[in-house]
Amino acid sequence: MTKAELRQAFLAKRKAFTAAEVSRDSQRIANNFFTYLEQHDLDDSLAVVHTFLPIKRRNEVDTWPIINQIWTNFPHIQVSVPVTDEYTNQLINYTLFPSTALVESRLGIPEPAIGSRYETDLTQVSIVLVPLLVFDQSGHRVGYGGGYYDRFLANDVPHSLKIGLSLFEPVEQIDDLEYTDVKLDVCISPTQTSIFN
Repeated sequence: MTKAELRQAFLAKRKAFTAAEVSRDSQRIANNFFTYLEQHDLDDSLAVVHTFLPIKRRNEVDTWPIINQIWTNFPHIQVSVPVTDEYTNQLINYTLFPSTALVESRLGIPEPAIGSRYETDLTQVSIVLVPLLVFDQSGHRVGYGGGYYDRFLANDVPHSLKIGLSLFEPVEQIDDLEYTDVKLDVCISPTQTSIFN
């Protein structure tokens, strides 16, 4: 299937989830994420984990269980989150603290408020948690189509481990890949961790 076909199909599937289902599966994804870190001896070596904040009305994976566990159990790891600049089509990235005030953007994305923004040193980003709708068995992903994350991953944090978070298991193949598409290294779903590199 093409990206457009997959986007339409999986937006509809995700919309049908209840809040309780999203919460349950997001916690399973968080558990699998920390198991992956432990199994690969990454939990002590990370400096910054970059993550999206969920758009609740879109039933995105809830990343707060991951964020809160980092703050509680891994005080040496900083959390960074993006702010979408619609004028430059770039992600601007800020450190997230428990005290950071959040506001909702026009797109419904929680973002650090103007007075709570402390820019992240992107050279220190060890892992990027990547939002997506669906991924395939080779590690390619379908997002919302804006290309923000492909540009960010390729240009700003090419050294980072790219981990997708998905409420769904992989499809076999995305048919219309482009040279600008950046492949994931890992994708974590509620039931499995897929490693591609």
